[in-house]
Amino acid sequence: MRPQALLKYLCVVVLGLTSVLWLGGCSEHKASFNSVDITGANYGHDFTLTDHNGTVRHLTDFRGKVVALFFGYTQCPDVCPTTMAELSEVKKALGNDGSKLQVLFVTVDPERDTPGVLKPYMENFDPTFLALRSAPEQLPEVAKEFKVFYQKVEGREPGSYTMDHSAGTYIYDPRGQIRLFARNGAGAAPLVSDIKTLLSEAH
Repeated sequence: MRPQALLKYLCVVVLGLTSVLWLGGCSEHKASFNSVDITGANYGHDFTLTDHNGTVRHLTDFRGKVVALFFGYTQCPDVCPTTMAELSEVKKALGNDGSKLQVLFVTVDPERDTPGVLKPYMENFDPTFLALRSAPEQLPEVAKEFKVFYQKVEGREPGSYTMDHSAGTYIYDPRGQIRLFARNGAGAAPLVSDIKTLLSEAH
């Protein structure tokens, strides 16, 4: 190859590499999560529910915090108390950032889960956790908005029943955007990591 042709070839190669590096440097970094990334989901945008203290709440009330939203009921024998205990562990593991996590428990059994029942149930796990409740006739609409399944299962004794329901936790970033779905039983450590990532994005 002639010197001039070689020089021209090298210039093209250098320019090409420079363009690739520039484009790579300008590409948006996508965070990696342990939970299922549902960023941009067209559901679970907001709610109007009453907490166990009698205050009407909306998702916007918790802007600036990561929100962990779970649907369950107080008489749930296993999944619900296990999840709440796990979220309590997550908050402790976050250390000083624990104050930036708000856990919300939405009951799928408003008939039995009155404010008087919900308040001590939440305080058993953490005094900052809030239980939210809808009127029984409003629950189907709430469940539809959050794509949550629930169904009453009659028990052996007259008037007794349990509730089948979805098991998983929605995670919102400090801007109030739905971002993650944490599967039941995934453990505290992966969730702690995900929440730290969301908090770091807010800085």
